[in-house]
Amino acid sequence: MRAGEAARRAGVNVETLRYYERRGLLPEPTREPGGHRRYDEEAVRFLRAIKEAQGIGFTLAEIEEYLRVVRAGPVSASQALRVRMAAKIDEIDARIAGLRRMRDELARIVGCACESLDHCTCGAAYLARRGRDSSARPSPLHVTNGESAGNTLRQTSLGGAVLPWQDVLHEGPLPAGSRRGLLRTRAAFLSACGWGSSRAILSSLERRDGRLLQALRDRQHVVLWFEHDLYDQLQLLDVLALASSANSALEMIVVGSFPGKPWFRGLGELTADQLETLWPSRVTASHDTLAAAASAWDAVRRPEPSALAALARRDDPQLPFLGPALRRLLEELPAPQDGLSGTERRALRAIAAGATTPAAAFRAEQDLEDAPFLGDAWFYRTLSILGRGEPRLIATRDDQPLPAAPPLGDAHAFTALSLKLTPAGERVLSQKADRVTLVGVDRWVGGTHITPATAWRWDPAAQLLSGPVLPGSGGRAVAVQDLGAAGVPRGGGAVRVQHEGPAPPVDDDLMVEETEQDAVLDAGRAAVGLVLDVVDLAGGGGLGAPAGPPAVLIAQGDGVPDGGRDGVGVADVQRQARPAQPGAELLAAQEGRQPAGTRYERDGLADDRPFERLAGQRGRRGGGRAVRRGRGRSRRVPGPGGRRVRVRGRALVV
Repeated sequence: MRAGEAARRAGVNVETLRYYERRGLLPEPTREPGGHRRYDEEAVRFLRAIKEAQGIGFTLAEIEEYLRVVRAGPVSASQALRVRMAAKIDEIDARIAGLRRMRDELARIVGCACESLDHCTCGAAYLARRGRDSSARPSPLHVTNGESAGNTLRQTSLGGAVLPWQDVLHEGPLPAGSRRGLLRTRAAFLSACGWGSSRAILSSLERRDGRLLQALRDRQHVVLWFEHDLYDQLQLLDVLALASSANSALEMIVVGSFPGKPWFRGLGELTADQLETLWPSRVTASHDTLAAAASAWDAVRRPEPSALAALARRDDPQLPFLGPALRRLLEELPAPQDGLSGTERRALRAIAAGATTPAAAFRAEQDLEDAPFLGDAWFYRTLSILGRGEPRLIATRDDQPLPAAPPLGDAHAFTALSLKLTPAGERVLSQKADRVTLVGVDRWVGGTHITPATAWRWDPAAQLLSGPVLPGSGGRAVAVQDLGAAGVPRGGGAVRVQHEGPAPPVDDDLMVEETEQDAVLDAGRAAVGLVLDVVDLAGGGGLGAPAGPPAVLIAQGDGVPDGGRDGVGVADVQRQARPAQPGAELLAAQEGRQPAGTRYERDGLADDRPFERLAGQRGRRGGGRAVRRGRGRSRRVPGPGGRRVRVRGRALVV
């Protein structure tokens, strides 16, 4: 057949056929005696194949590259095709995710209840204004947790504009630093999770912040509408901390219940009339409230969670729902018993109990929460993380890994999966294996980056925070109680407490000074001694500070002694440790970096057995540091080998 007929049958025009020939996609056709090109059925099929490849997203350059590989041999062609197809599937998934986001935004715009584009904060209004901020300043400005409650507020007779504070702050990093840096980090994280381009998300977050700050500068009436759960309480802290910089008043409506709704879960389930009944309950956010929120937000964003744990253990009348919410946030740290976060443990329990689809597991997980806060997409992301890699804790019924969760993956395909626990998942759930040790961990809880090397742990039952095992600690912690415990590494430098000068050298007399409160020795092999009316020393360790590098930072926060793990310290006692004076006496066990033994105490007197280990050590010196705390009267008690140990009041010896 001639060129015109071949092009018609392949569904292209003649110029396209000629172009494919010039690029080398089509082989040179045979020619008739008169010079006309002749095409056969193979050429038609090849033209159709090119068009089909373009239809699924392949470019002509990619088709050319594949054809070159094909002509090199069948084995290479097969491998190249698989690689190309896998990459193309990823591209298609990304396009699908983008289209899904576009659909969600359109649906949100359709559901928007704003009567005026000048008053609206949604994407359609911003686009209609050609990217300009609204010149209108409707009052009040209602700031709330999302579009569900926002649209209902728009249907009330309260008037004004609604600003949804859309960010899932219990997921991903909240690093300390500037506001600009925080927004950039949040935008990058949300983009990586499939919620849009980083640039678009950053622009949206900046507009949101700017809208609130402008309203406060203009002395508009600003009212915050939030709930009691973790999702809302973190947003409330974020808003109040930002507002504290504007030095302007605003009001709050923060609720944890509603009359006639015993299972109240949030503002989004209330009607417009029901929301209006809450209007008289609004209160002014006082200076103390703003200061408390800013301090709490700072604690959430710190790179280690001891200040967060201390804050979570006490109730603040300015923010009555904050304590329980922060304790739930701390549950996202690995637990000491199994290494699971609270969400992960609930997910595994739900699947083990028969919730074998992602949707069923999500509903079961919500029922296990005292104050449900998690969206289904974020729960599915948790399932996907637990269901990938090797070993994995969750698998499909045919033992396959879980695909990416929406919005990165297909929502319909993901929710249709049939799930089960793997043998590894069963071991972890029964506390026979540790999730962090078995499969690792890489996630953020506020400003704390949790990895196997930095795995802070939270025991929700005991409300106890324990830090990562420090180098030289021998896998065990040193803990004392002073309404909290100080985790001290054995084998690395000294620990020094707040507002004290260098520790005195330890020579013939060991100087030990008074603590603020009685220290309680943790059961187990702790290198802690308690001096009340007796000298009580570490049996296998000693009194001198170990040689090693400069002093380390110890944890801050309240808690009780924690056997076998690092404890935490009191925020008003421990700060950054600093080197003490050199010349501290070293003991053989400490010099060899051996774990210290438990204490010895008998009938209120110091036991001689620990001192026997000191024989022959007189005069030995090292480059270690001493621990010092407190002040008070001095008195002397019998010391080892004829030496004397000087004690001032009640003292702690480490």
